[in-house]
Order: sequence, then structure tokens, then C-alpha cells
Amino acid sequence: MPWYIWLLIILVFGSVAGSLLLLRDTANKMPIDKDKLELMKQRNAELEAQERHKDE
Repeated sequence: MPWYIWLLIILVFGSVAGSLLLLRDTANKMPIDKDKLELMKQRNAELEAQERHKDE
């Protein structure tokens, strides 16, 4: 293979790796209030109970 194909392959892999590292560094957790988290858990429990009742 010619040298410029190898250079292109290295650039593509470097670009993909750099993008993934940038994505990892910029990712952050979304803080959720305790009240909203409790409400989400209650809704989830209600839906699971409805599904169990529906299956029976």
C-alpha cells in the first residue's frame, strides 16, 4: 500500500479516538432532585404493579 493510504488510515483512527475521548471528557451526570427521584421511583413501582396485575 502507498504511504498516503497508511497516513489516511492513521488520521481516521486518530480522529475517531480523539472524538471518543472528547465525548468521555464532556459527559457529565445530570443532577436529579431527591423529590423528583422519589416521584420517579413511585411511578415506576405503580407501573410495575399495573403490569403484574395485567399479566395475572
